[in-house]
Amino acid sequence: MKKCSIICNIHSGKGIKKKTLNKFENILRENDYLVETYITKYQGHAKKIMQNIDYADLVISLGGDGTFNEVMTGNFKRKERLLVSHIPLGTTNDIGKMFGLNKNVLSNLKLILNGKVKKIDICTLNGHPFVYVAGFGKFMNIPYETSSSLKKRMGYLAYLINGIKDFIQRTRLSELSYTVNGKTYSGLYSFMIASSATRIAGINNIFKDVKLDDDQFEVLFCNLTKKKDIIKSLYYLKTSDITQVPGFYFHKTNNLTIKFKKKSKPWCVDGEKYDNKTREYNIKVVRNVEMLLPTKELPKLFLDEENKDV
Repeated sequence: MKKCSIICNIHSGKGIKKKTLNKFENILRENDYLVETYITKYQGHAKKIMQNIDYADLVISLGGDGTFNEVMTGNFKRKERLLVSHIPLGTTNDIGKMFGLNKNVLSNLKLILNGKVKKIDICTLNGHPFVYVAGFGKFMNIPYETSSSLKKRMGYLAYLINGIKDFIQRTRLSELSYTVNGKTYSGLYSFMIASSATRIAGINNIFKDVKLDDDQFEVLFCNLTKKKDIIKSLYYLKTSDITQVPGFYFHKTNNLTIKFKKKSKPWCVDGEKYDNKTREYNIKVVRNVEMLLPTKELPKLFLDEENKDV
């Protein structure tokens, strides 16, 4: 009999009822899995659980984007990685929606169990994996500074409220240099995001033609500070190609090094705070990390699926 370990953050988003979790486990048993469920109790617990699982044929992250980041981080710290999948419970659920999942955890589980094992690229920031996005500067503090209680009451609107508060504050610039694709650039920048995802902060297709197995990630630096220019850039997110807007600097790469003149403020990694006491950061790609994914979005997300009937 196969073994499935569930790592569940029952407090993600609006949570999950015990009755629903029991049905979730029963579906797995009906599919010939021996089930063990771990409930996380504190930040970082999912990572520790993942590191210490003896063996499982499948590990399911049941929680928000941050929970899945912890599961993936724990997987990277193992001698032998396990096959993982993710079902969203959080507020924005960028990762789950990118993979074609909805808000119904039971139907999502069925989609995954009928899915396909794929080898994907995972980015690391100074060795710390991130599944879809890492960044610093303007607006990057919003995901981890928005309280869980506010998110439970207001959902995605909670992020928008804190976004407005951040918008009216003065934009601070970071002096830095960065090296990408053999060239070095320097200047003052208000924010940067690095991503290998089609969806960030609830917005689809910020970057065009993103693939999860092309050995590359997308990088966007910005030096805008004036509120009117920031408003224009937000408009372009919805209507045009943000990489072509003046004040934005776009790169596609598999290796990026950033050196700050002074220690940077905390980064945001998959929606969680990442505060590393250093002035130099390196982002690179780790290839062929296995995930079990639903089939619906695979032709859009993978190079080797473009000419296949999925």
